[in-house]
Amino acid sequence: MLVVGLTGNYGMGKSRILSLFEKLGAFALDSDKIVESLLCRTDILDKIRTLLGDDAFHKDGSLNKKMAAELIFHDEMLRRSLEDILHPLVLERMRFLLKDREMENKVAVVEVPLLFERGYETGFDRTVTVFTAPETALDRLEKKGIGRQDALLRMGSQLPIEEKIRRSDFVIDNKGSIEETEKQVNLLYKKLLREAEDENNLRD
Repeated sequence: MLVVGLTGNYGMGKSRILSLFEKLGAFALDSDKIVESLLCRTDILDKIRTLLGDDAFHKDGSLNKKMAAELIFHDEMLRRSLEDILHPLVLERMRFLLKDREMENKVAVVEVPLLFERGYETGFDRTVTVFTAPETALDRLEKKGIGRQDALLRMGSQLPIEEKIRRSDFVIDNKGSIEETEKQVNLLYKKLLREAEDENNLRD
């Protein structure tokens, strides 16, 4: 199975691209959903409470994600420490899920927002960056109810999109229409599928 890391910056359309790959037949994994499942674990929440304090939690013991985001996006050391708690567990879960599906799918696409920031690209056969103009991303986020300042703060914690484009094997331009984006994803998936099949033939 060819394992592809999918990244891009905040609001640029990674999740939509992931769903398009899934419709075409790829095994799709969203690292944010794995994080969501981890945040249901008491042992993980205890570590986060030690790091961020009681203010980052609701009275019922669940994480106050808005408050946690406020804290970590204003403090790089806190953000890094939280990533150090969650990321090893996310990667472990990913490896398990990929292993479980390796005989069923020829291509797996894994959405990893901090793929290059944390040096995770070495764990993937190929990398893809989804991009659009930052202003377009901000407009899309505002339509979803995400404030401009909050969005800019999150974008500022990521590598410039130009750097991600430079370091990727493939790119998807998500500035245009849905049809234009779908066409790019279709072409890329065919290319990845051929590569996966060529690798299988070499092993045989």
